[in-house]
Amino acid sequence: MTGDPAGRPGGAGGPSSTALGARGPAPAGPAGATAASGRPVSTTADVELSHVLRSAPGENFPVAPFVVPAAARAHLMAIYGFARLVDDLGDEAPGDRMALLDALEADLELVRDGHPSLPVNRQLVATVRECDLPLEPFQLLVAANRQDQVVTRYATFDDLRHYCTMSADPVGRLVLGVFGLGTPERIAMSDRVCTGLQLAEHLQDVAEDLGAGRIYLPTEDLARFGVTEADLAAPRADPAVRRLISFEVDRARVILEQGAPLVGTVPGRVRLLLAGFVGGGRAALDAIGRAGFDPLPGTPKATKPRLLARALEVAVRPPPRPAPGRTAVAP
Repeated sequence: MTGDPAGRPGGAGGPSSTALGARGPAPAGPAGATAASGRPVSTTADVELSHVLRSAPGENFPVAPFVVPAAARAHLMAIYGFARLVDDLGDEAPGDRMALLDALEADLELVRDGHPSLPVNRQLVATVRECDLPLEPFQLLVAANRQDQVVTRYATFDDLRHYCTMSADPVGRLVLGVFGLGTPERIAMSDRVCTGLQLAEHLQDVAEDLGAGRIYLPTEDLARFGVTEADLAAPRADPAVRRLISFEVDRARVILEQGAPLVGTVPGRVRLLLAGFVGGGRAALDAIGRAGFDPLPGTPKATKPRLLARALEVAVRPPPRPAPGRTAVAP
C-alpha cells in the first residue's frame, strides 16, 4: 500500500525487535488475539515506532520540515508514525496481518480516553486532543491496509480512486486539521493532491508491488494498452508498458494539479509545507518520465535538489484557483 501520502507512506525496511511497540498488557478484544505462531498479537508484528519514524526522510515529500513550528511538527510526526506503522503491518508483518490491524484499531479507540497501550497510539493522544481530530481518518488508513490483504487487482480507475480515498486522502485531511484549516474547499483540493501522490507512488513502485502480489494499474488500462502481467514482471518495460505508464503519469499529474491551488489558500509556513507535498508529487512524476516511463528495473526517484526546486516553484507561484462555477474533472 500508501502518501504518501500521503499519499501512501510506503513500506519501511526490515522488521525490528518489538511487536507493535507495545508496553504493558495487551488491549482487550482483538488486541488480545494470537497470531499463527501462537504468540500474542501485540508481540508478533516486530515493528518498532522508532524505526518507523527514522524512515521519514525517505518519502517523496517533507513529512515535517523544520519550517513548521515545533508543536505542529510533533503532531505531524505522530500522524506519520501511525500511517507508516499501519503500512508496515499491512505490507511486511509476519503472521496474521488482519489480526494485527484489528489490534491496532482496537487500541486506537482508546486514544480519546487517553489510555491506549501502543506507543504509536500514545503519541496520538495529545495530537487528537489538542487539534480536535476525528478518529475516522486513522480508521480509514487501517481499512485500506485490510483491503490490501484481500484485494490485489483493480478492475477500473474508479475502483483505484476509491482505494485512494482510504489510503491517501485521510492523511491530507489530518494535516489540515493540525492547523485548523480544514474547510470543505481545502479538503476537496487536499484529496486531489493526496490521490495524485498515491498514484505517483504506485507508478514508481510497479515492480515492488508486483513482487508483493499486487498491481495498482487498472485492469481496464492493461487491456487497453495490450499489457499483460507477465510484461510487468520483465526486467525492462517494452513499448506497450511505457505507453501505459506514460498515460498513467499524465492522469496522475492532472489530478495532482487540480489540487495544487490548495497551496495558495493557506498562510506562511503551512504554505511551504503543502508546497512540499505538491512539489514532491511533481518531482516523482518527473522522475518516472526521466526514466523513460520504465519503473520495472527499480523505483525512479527524484533527487533532493529536484524535490526542493519543485517545492519552491509551487511555494513562490502557487497555481490559481479555478474560476467560480468551473470545476475541473479528472480523466
